Amino acid sequence: MRLRLSILGSTGSIGRQTLEVVDAHPDRFEVVALCARSNSDLLARQAARYRPRLVVLADPTERPEEWAPKVLTGPDGLLTAATLDEADIVVIALAGQAGVRPTLAAAAAGKCIALANKESVVCAGELLMRVASENGATIRPIDSEHSALWQLLELPHRREELDHVIITASGGPFRTAPLERLETVTPAEALAHPTWRMGPKVTVDSATLMNKGLEIIEAHWLFDLPFHLIDVLIPPQSIVHALVSFRDGCTIAHAAYPDMRVPIQYALLYPERPSGVVRPLDFAALGTLEFFPPDPLRFPALELARQVGLAGSTYPTVLSASDEVAVQAFLEGRIRFTEIVPLVQHVVELHRPLCGPLTLDAILEADQWARQVTEREIARRADRR
Repeated sequence: MRLRLSILGSTGSIGRQTLEVVDAHPDRFEVVALCARSNSDLLARQAARYRPRLVVLADPTERPEEWAPKVLTGPDGLLTAATLDEADIVVIALAGQAGVRPTLAAAAAGKCIALANKESVVCAGELLMRVASENGATIRPIDSEHSALWQLLELPHRREELDHVIITASGGPFRTAPLERLETVTPAEALAHPTWRMGPKVTVDSATLMNKGLEIIEAHWLFDLPFHLIDVLIPPQSIVHALVSFRDGCTIAHAAYPDMRVPIQYALLYPERPSGVVRPLDFAALGTLEFFPPDPLRFPALELARQVGLAGSTYPTVLSASDEVAVQAFLEGRIRFTEIVPLVQHVVELHRPLCGPLTLDAILEADQWARQVTEREIARRADRR
């Protein structure tokens, strides 16, 4: 029997690469639902090719009645796709806060979730892991570093034998640029990632290393790791994606070519490892593999994210939402590249979380607050120029 996939975010970078994995193994998969936010042209072509039972366009400009037997529009359609009875695996490839509610819904429905949405874990990790545990849902990370950690931590060991884990970062396009040069970085330069093919928001976050800060918070929740055991290293070649060190002095690394189809395929076909999308590493051709500690002056987002993760509550939501607004403002030319992280830090410092347990309502309220305050601060800075 073929695995039936519901893909939320099918027109984005991860969604398109998920469909490439489907194409590489057509006998293994059936696409039963496709969902996009607003890219109706591409979604229509995908629907014509994969013939899903359900198509969802979250922000509709039209009602595409003929695309599938069932067509829904609006954000509630994403919840339907996330809980679809026919789906064996729900792929959450939505960008930003839009992925939180569908991920929680899929967890409440006891689904197997292939997760590529950071915000679901960063903002709602405490809530998500509880809901998943209560309803028998499983979460398979698609992010390359967390997929690598997942595979390494599955190796036989006792948790007390673990010394620390390392998630890796490429360092982005400005790893060695003079600090004063960062003041004049353009959006086009920030989007020119040296190794990975990703969406614009994640690509800019890779340049500031905010993405790695968010991944520290993710690793904490996904693998029940205390923050002091999670480190970050920069191997610019992007071949090593995670390392796990044990107390006996041994360190085990996960290595693969930088291609998101590797962790996508592993999440979809776990525990199988069929050939198909990416060739095996040729170590003789790799040459030198280098590792560098991240410079805290160049990458202040790392420590900011770590402190936010330790603070918990709705602080991670504010960090994530404010960063999303700040990155978009940079891409639109409204702030400088070097203003992104200080702006986000300022908004985090202004936040006062509500008392009580973390809830979805509290997360959504904090998200809205952070976006409004970040926009207000951007406008104030523009007025002072």
